[in-house]
Amino acid sequence: MILDLDQFIRKERPFWEELEAAVARDRQDGGKMDLPAIRRFHYLFERTASDLTRVKTFAAEPELKGHLESLIGQAYAQLHSRRRDAVKFRPLYWLFVMFPQTFRRHITAFWISLAISLLGAFFGAFFVSQDAENKALLMPAQFAGHLSQTPSQRVADEEANADEHASLVANQSAAFSAQLMNNNIRVALRALAMGILAGVLTVGLLFYNGIILGLVGYDYVADGQTEFLVAWLLPHGVPELTAIFIGGQAGLVLARAIIGWGTHLGLRSRLRLIRDDIATLAGGLAIMLVWAGIIEAFLSQYHGKALYPWKTGFGLVELVCLVAVLAFAGRKLSSPQPS
Repeated sequence: MILDLDQFIRKERPFWEELEAAVARDRQDGGKMDLPAIRRFHYLFERTASDLTRVKTFAAEPELKGHLESLIGQAYAQLHSRRRDAVKFRPLYWLFVMFPQTFRRHITAFWISLAISLLGAFFGAFFVSQDAENKALLMPAQFAGHLSQTPSQRVADEEANADEHASLVANQSAAFSAQLMNNNIRVALRALAMGILAGVLTVGLLFYNGIILGLVGYDYVADGQTEFLVAWLLPHGVPELTAIFIGGQAGLVLARAIIGWGTHLGLRSRLRLIRDDIATLAGGLAIMLVWAGIIEAFLSQYHGKALYPWKTGFGLVELVCLVAVLAFAGRKLSSPQPS
């Protein structure tokens, strides 16, 4: 590949100058960069190191090569000399600043994850609307019991035996909650991990989960059980589904790094660049799924017409709080994003 050196220098010089300024500023401030600034510093370091590798192919540019080598050496020394101080873990800062900032940094991947899931939901609803017998073709084995009754029959049984069911759930809620947490975390992390295969299986898993969601949703709505469905799913579904979408988001971010779209960095550098973001998204979705498991075990499984408005209201409050945190938390502390 022939490199247009003049064009390359014009394109990359702003990043070299930004790194140089960051090195000088960090020296002046005594190493007091916050975590977003450290992330940007690391990105500039990786990009400049990659540029140096390309410049070394031009023997006629010894001055530029020397300048970049010096800059990389200074940045490396500062980056690694302050590593221990930079990784002090602050749980609340991580949850309410780092996690939402990381989520917004990869927001496009989240919208794609959500769109794939919604497409699956529309497909599932449409497929069942054409023939109710299609449920048997799509429903997973663990939900086979749902095929023996209509939604109205299931709701009638739940409401008629509400006291007995509540007592049973109260006795088994801890074990049930742990089981749900384990299952849901596994699903979300599987969507993340499948990104290592260029995201193909991540897309498939999101689409299939969407199919099941659309199938169940249409089944209840078509049978006149919308109120029950909303009150049943909303309290735990808000954090649970969002976490699964974030798992898909992380999987797509990983897939992009594997494929290498939009960057000239090597695979190792690309993976190193997103490593912390993937870990942050995984940690955030795990916390959301723990919360979803608790809510599903201790609230969602209690049924009764008097409870429906309260459960729906609780779910809506969750939704508003979640949107507020993901959309706005940590905005004032945001730093320039990698180009």
